[in-house]
Amino acid sequence: MNKLSLSGLSRKERTLISLFSANEKTTVGANDVMEIHTCSRVTANQILSRLAQKGWLQRVKQGVYSIVPLSSLTPNPAIEEVWPLAVRIFEPAYISGWSAAEHWDLTEQIFNSVALVTQKPQRKTVQNMGGIKFRVRVLKKELFFGTKALWFGSNKVEIADPSRLIIDILDLPDFGGGGRHTIDVVRAYWNSEMYDSEQLLEYAMRYKRGTVMKRLGFLAERFSAPVSQEWLENCRSHLSAGVSNLDPNSPSKGKISSRWNLRINLPL
Repeated sequence: MNKLSLSGLSRKERTLISLFSANEKTTVGANDVMEIHTCSRVTANQILSRLAQKGWLQRVKQGVYSIVPLSSLTPNPAIEEVWPLAVRIFEPAYISGWSAAEHWDLTEQIFNSVALVTQKPQRKTVQNMGGIKFRVRVLKKELFFGTKALWFGSNKVEIADPSRLIIDILDLPDFGGGGRHTIDVVRAYWNSEMYDSEQLLEYAMRYKRGTVMKRLGFLAERFSAPVSQEWLENCRSHLSAGVSNLDPNSPSKGKISSRWNLRINLPL
């Protein structure tokens, strides 16, 4: 099946699709229709639904559609350029976790889902939309820092820079693909040319999570990272009270590092 065999478009629908494509829209909704044509929200949603039925749009979630590429042989293709779509759905948001680790070549493991951080409250941490699986975590606005811009055509996507990625996955190892994989990513960071110890410490101080300081300092010391004793003492001066697990999702068994108030419950 190709576009020639799909239902035809009215003049209004053809104008909409042309403008959506020209503006490189990642997703479209009622507001996008109403900006082009004067109509009610109900009518705008009806137009979008009709375009989806004709195969020109693909429904991602309620009220949100992606444009089916003209070259597609099916009205339900795999959505191209998933990151712009993800950021648009959850905006304000940025790519992080294992997805950022893949981008910065800090892992060789391939994940079949997109990890991102958003400011919008979410009912579920794992969501499926348009055939795409998202792993989402929510952070407050003041914790949105340390990102870089990537461009997909005219669509801007924010992604955690390498140092910010480390903070995110040390705070929530599951977001980095699990405790074992997170440790591997941290090791790869210190062995790469992208490491920036001062920036990393600055981010950790700004993030203000004692458990992050514990894992950061312990792993830096363990991997003989190129940091000073003063750097390590800065981490130690911001530890939270009590003993935390290196991996919060593994059993609370293993030796305890009294220096870092950390239970080493994973093999290193």
